[in-house]
Amino acid sequence: MKYKLSLRVVFLLFFSIHLQAQKMDISYMSSGGKLNPLQAIMDIRHYTLSLDVNIDQQSIDGYTEIDLLLSHKTDTLLFDLVHFLKVKKISVNNSNANFFQQGDYIYITSNNGFNASKQKIKIEYGGKPPIAVRPPWKGGFTFTKDTNGNPWVAINCQLEGGKVYYPCKDHPSDEPNEGADLIITVPAGLTVAGPGLLQSVSKPKNNKQTFHWKTNYTISNYCILFNIAKYKIYSSTYTTVNGNKVPIQFYVLEADTAKAAHVLEIRSRDCHILEKYFGEYPWIKEKMGIVYVPNPGMEHQTMISYGDRFTYKNVNGQDYSDNLYHEFGHEWWANKVTNKDWAHMWIQEGINTYAEALFFREVAGERAYDSVINLFRSSIANRKPIVQGDAVNTADTYTGDIYTKGAFFMHTLRHVIGDEIFFPTLKKLATDTSYTYNHFVTTDDVEQLFSRASEKELKPLFDFYLRTTEKLDIAISRTGYNEYTVQFKNLPMELPIDILTDAGTAHMMIKLKKLKIKSTFPPVVDAAGFYLKKIVIE
Repeated sequence: MKYKLSLRVVFLLFFSIHLQAQKMDISYMSSGGKLNPLQAIMDIRHYTLSLDVNIDQQSIDGYTEIDLLLSHKTDTLLFDLVHFLKVKKISVNNSNANFFQQGDYIYITSNNGFNASKQKIKIEYGGKPPIAVRPPWKGGFTFTKDTNGNPWVAINCQLEGGKVYYPCKDHPSDEPNEGADLIITVPAGLTVAGPGLLQSVSKPKNNKQTFHWKTNYTISNYCILFNIAKYKIYSSTYTTVNGNKVPIQFYVLEADTAKAAHVLEIRSRDCHILEKYFGEYPWIKEKMGIVYVPNPGMEHQTMISYGDRFTYKNVNGQDYSDNLYHEFGHEWWANKVTNKDWAHMWIQEGINTYAEALFFREVAGERAYDSVINLFRSSIANRKPIVQGDAVNTADTYTGDIYTKGAFFMHTLRHVIGDEIFFPTLKKLATDTSYTYNHFVTTDDVEQLFSRASEKELKPLFDFYLRTTEKLDIAISRTGYNEYTVQFKNLPMELPIDILTDAGTAHMMIKLKKLKIKSTFPPVVDAAGFYLKKIVIE
């Protein structure tokens, strides 16, 4: 998701079920956090969502099937579902089950217990899902109309989790290894855009049609969703860096069809750049999808949403949309390389934001890259660390710094270890099966990868930038005629630092706390801005 610096997501950590039921308010809701022991024993394998969307009533009705493996016998199965949606019936392995809803949870109980084995749970439910207040940052459903008066429905739930509209295990550490099926019924004449590949579209019956989407890839629960509109579909074919052909599909409103071909061209160009740095497009067996939505957009796997009204920046003569590029970059950073816990959200957002600077580097050169990095640096608030331990929910971890400070840290890391190590290691993070698809990552995983590649102990640097709000504290004092002392008060490790004097720029490996400099003017430390720093000239 693209963070807007002028917006801040406000989460209320206290909630009253009675009060929220009156207001349909989910501003208290977040995703992840400490994993409940009842859910820790579940390994989610597959979701099937079969829902009838009543647009006039702004309601949904149907069922979700959950296939999972239990590692231990238990008398209770626990799932997340917003309390506005009411469960009607539950079966476990085709037998009716006892259950109750409490808050935003479903408890399924058994006197005999559920064995440590494969389980199939079918939950029938319905009601009015939460309405998005400020999508995608404050999520839920959006029911609106396009410029021609046709119904237009969008879903966003990254910060709240998939539980805003279907029962799930809402934690980033577990995705359905065998993918998901979405069987969505809508008024005839409308189209459903979803993840994976379209399996079938039913013939109109009773003025309704059913669309069946299927993905076989593992997928985050907040990406298991759909959008509805009177879409036209424009397609082309992309040949990946490894020679695989992938369809590009753009689900666009009728009013904007004239702009569709250019979006497909931009998608193809952007993919070539992202593949150069991060390896082949991750979902070659499915598609490269884009769907137009009535909000800025999100990184929904194989069906990235976009809604910035086809406005572009000119970068060295080329049209560029940071929205289109950023959300597409998430196909690598978030969808393929996935955080094990929201505490490490900077990995997907920070590295993906850094990818924007790499676009400028590729299209307009190193100076353009530097200008973007400078913009990131100027936007860092630095009010709290961007890694605050483990088992952190989205409400506590989500700030603008996971984007900008995370991106700037990658710039610093590049300088510390050098391009010949940095870029291949970054690509390894995005391509090695140890870090991708079913294998989730933490900050320590990223640090250890770069430490091994560089043969440097980088943990002090990672901790300094990501687990504190410190900046390099540097004091420059005059100690004599054309003599200065540069004092490094909190150097986390030996670092390459450039110092400009009357003799030119000296590239130094600094590990001492004090450095004596001769110059006719005060030395300038790190003029190019590779580090976050505070300099006091005494």
